[in-house]
Formats: sequence, C-alpha cells, structure tokens
Amino acid sequence: MKLGIISVAHMHAYSYANAVAKLDGVQLVGVADEDDVRGKAAAEKFGVPFFADYHELLATDIDAVIVTSENAKHQEHTIAAAKAGKHILCEKPLATTAEAAQEMIDFCREQGVILQTAFPVRFHPAVVRAKQLVEQGKVGRIMAIRGTNRGQNPGGWFVDPEKSGGGAVIDHTVHVVDLMRWFMNAEVREVYAEIDSKFSDTPIDDCGILTMEFENGVFATLDCSWSRNKSFPTWGDVTMEIIGTEGTISLDAFSQKLDVYSNEKGLKWVNWGDDMDSQLVKDFVTSVREKKAPSITGEDGLRAVEVALAAYRSAEQKQPVVLR
Repeated sequence: MKLGIISVAHMHAYSYANAVAKLDGVQLVGVADEDDVRGKAAAEKFGVPFFADYHELLATDIDAVIVTSENAKHQEHTIAAAKAGKHILCEKPLATTAEAAQEMIDFCREQGVILQTAFPVRFHPAVVRAKQLVEQGKVGRIMAIRGTNRGQNPGGWFVDPEKSGGGAVIDHTVHVVDLMRWFMNAEVREVYAEIDSKFSDTPIDDCGILTMEFENGVFATLDCSWSRNKSFPTWGDVTMEIIGTEGTISLDAFSQKLDVYSNEKGLKWVNWGDDMDSQLVKDFVTSVREKKAPSITGEDGLRAVEVALAAYRSAEQKQPVVLR
C-alpha cells in the first residue's frame, strides 16, 4: 500500500511518517507542502519525493493520504483527495466549522472513500482498558467525568485563528470529548465555557474550562488549556477521572515515563511506553486494506468540533449553549 502526506504543518506528520515506516507492506511515497522549505526538509528526512503542488501527489498511484495541514485547510485537502479517489486520515480537529466538517463527510461518502479522524488517544492501552471496565459495568452507572488536556502553546500557525480556527479550546477540547463520547456512547447536550488568554503574549485563547451535560445525564468538566510553561517536564497531559455509582477510574495517558534530571534541562519526562500514533496509523491502514468502515469516523470528528465551537459561543454569550 502506498501513502502520501499532504502538508507537514502539524508536528504529528513526523510521528505518522515514522509509524508508516514500521508497517510491513506499506510505503510512504511522497510529501506535498506549499511551504517549500518545510516540505523539502520533511521529504529529505523521510527519504521520499517532494511535491510543491499536492494535486501532483494525488495524481500518483497512492492509495491514501494523511492530511496534517493547518486546520483551516483540512476541508480543501480532504475534498481534493476524495475527488482523486484516495482514502484519508485527517488530523484533528477535523475542520474549523461544523459546515466544513459535514461537507467533508458527505463528499467522502459520495466518493466511496474512507475518512478517518486522527484521535490517537483512543489506542492508548490505559484508555482501552478504561473503556473495557466501563462496558463491563465495573464502575456502575457513570455520574460524572473530569478531564484535562493541558499543554504548551505551540506557537506558529496555531495562534493564527484564520489558519487554526482558534486557540487552546479548539486544539485541546476534541481529544477528551471524543473519549467521553466513546466511553459512554452518548452525545453532549449542553455546553457552558469560560475562556480567556492568561499564559501567553499572543491575543488568542490559551485557557478554557468547559462544563458539559450529556444526553444520558452525565455531568463532565474539561480543562483544555495551553497552561504548561516552557520548563514543564513534557508538552502536556491527557487525564480523566470517571466517577460511577460503584467505583472510580483514574486515567493518565502520559504516565509511561521516566523522570530524567540534567543540569542543562532540569526535569524532563521521557516516554518509554506505547506509541498511540503508530496504533492509529496501523488501524487506518487496516481499514483501507479490508475496505471496512474506519473505527474513528468523520462523524466522530464533527461531534468533537461541535462541542469546541459551542464552547466559544458560550463564552461569548456568557450562557450555556444547547447542542441537541
């Protein structure tokens, strides 16, 4: 199977490329990027041809593409790939508007190609085990969930709303909301959010607290921020506390680490554990090979984006926003 990458604007492009290299019978055959310097450097690193025009990459005999462009360009790149008959693994957030995400979903369905949203945290063993425990009824009926996805401000195009669609809230809401939906098989009914800019000089949202009510009555909160400073031991976290009538699950997706102390860098966390990105790419490749529906759909990506966008509306209106 042959894969291409459209844009390496998002840093996950590198981990996805490394994941492709580990798979038998799968080959990365090209990188397309409108930024020549960025694209050529990545293509050289991966040992593949560089395409200044992504249409030229799509004209080759590749089977699928990984879209890791700026958020606002996901729609354009996904539609073009689907038109060329290529399957798509698209970086989160799926799009910067619900309308764009829906168009991507509809067009890919019409073209008969797979559209998978890149939510790699679903593949972390601790997350998988937590879902199993929930489904086995080990915590009883879920009453509330507390989640965090706190990280460092990535800078660059991430702090340009026209390219990113927003700051920390759209960047860090979607992962944990997806897990919450996945664990409970339930949708968010109402969102209330407090959003501000507190940690950086750039005038963009870098902190947010979301309060959500699900259709099944579960109450959830999420700290989705860029609150980690440059000296923090790692880029961020993904944690959840699931409170049920029969027990509680505490989940930390970044606990597989070593504490490394040095005079130069102080304390840094070095991961020794499971590679979520590799499992995500492997899952996508399996869906393409077996011509089956993706485990994480475009609809999953849309639902998570809807919550993030509702959070922005709530903060602006200073009142809860009802989604359904």
